[in-house]
Amino acid sequence: MSIGAAAAAQQTQPPSFSTTTRTVAVYATVTNPGGRIVTDLMRDDFAVDDNGKRQTLTTFANDIQPITAVVLLDRSSSMKPSFDLEAQGAEAFVRAMGGDDKLRIGSFANQIQIDPVDFSSDKDALLRILRTGLQEPGPTPLWNAVNAGIDKLLLEKGRRVVVVFTDGVDRPLNFATHNKSLKDVMKRAEEDDVMIYAIGLAGNNGMPGSGDRRAPTGIGPGAFGGLGGRGLGGYNSRNPELEGPDEGLPKIAAATGGGYFELKTPATLASTFTRVANELHHQYVLGFAPEKLDGKMHEITVHVSQAQFVVRARKRYLASR
Repeated sequence: MSIGAAAAAQQTQPPSFSTTTRTVAVYATVTNPGGRIVTDLMRDDFAVDDNGKRQTLTTFANDIQPITAVVLLDRSSSMKPSFDLEAQGAEAFVRAMGGDDKLRIGSFANQIQIDPVDFSSDKDALLRILRTGLQEPGPTPLWNAVNAGIDKLLLEKGRRVVVVFTDGVDRPLNFATHNKSLKDVMKRAEEDDVMIYAIGLAGNNGMPGSGDRRAPTGIGPGAFGGLGGRGLGGYNSRNPELEGPDEGLPKIAAATGGGYFELKTPATLASTFTRVANELHHQYVLGFAPEKLDGKMHEITVHVSQAQFVVRARKRYLASR
C-alpha cells in the first residue's frame, strides 16, 4: 500500500483540545540514529518541560493526524531548467495526502500566488494547479512568500504547516521596507503555531561577481539572514556565484518543529516531498495545560526515554489565552 493510501485509510480526526482550559499542542517527530521515523512510542516515553519545569501531558496521540498545509514553490530564473522536476516533486506530496488533509499550492517570483481560494482535499484540482497554474520565472521573495503562507493558515484549526522549496537566498523584487525578514517570519510562525518544513536545492543559483559565498548545509552562525531585499533575482551569468539555499531555512525549521532537507540535485525532489508527507503523518501529538498565561514566549523542551533517538518539536510558544 502506498504512503498516501495508508494515510487515507488510517487517518483520524485530530485530538480535541479543551476550549475551557488552554492546551499547548506540541507535534513531535522522532527518528532513530539512522534517520528513520520511530512510530511506536507511548505516552510514558515522552516528557515536556515548560521553561524548564516538567509538565503533565493531558493529550497524547500517535496515530495518523490530518494536516493543513501550504506548499510554496520557488519560480526564480535559476530554477527554470528544473521547473518540471519541481512540479513533479510537489505532485508527489499531493498524492501522499490523506483523505482529511487540506492543501493549497503557492508559487513565488514576480508575485506570490496561492491557489485555490480555499484549502482543498481535491487531489485532481491541486494537480491541475501544479501543471497549469504556476507562474513564470522571476526573483525570489522567499520570506515574503512564507509570511503569506502563514497568513492563509491563521483561520485553520489543528496542525498548520508551510512546506517551502527554494534553490537560493531571499531576493525580493525591490528594496521596499515592507519586505519581511527571516526574523519577522520566524516570530510570526512561533507565535501563531505554524510549522515550517523547508527543502533547499544547492547549485549555481547565485548572483554574479563578489566571490564564493557557499552557504552552509546546516544551521550556521550569524544573524537571522538579514532583512529581505538583498538584491534582485533572476540574474544570468556565465560565472554565477555558487550559492546555497538561504541559511535561514534550517533555522526556522528547527525553531518551529519542522524539518530541513538540502538536496544536491532536483532529481530527488519527489522522494523528498514524499518523505516530508510521511513525517507529517507520523508525528506524535503532545499536549499540556500551562500553569501561567503571562503573554510571554515560553521555552519548550521535549524529551524521549530512549537517549539514542532524536526528537524534533517546536522550541517556544506564546503563553496567551
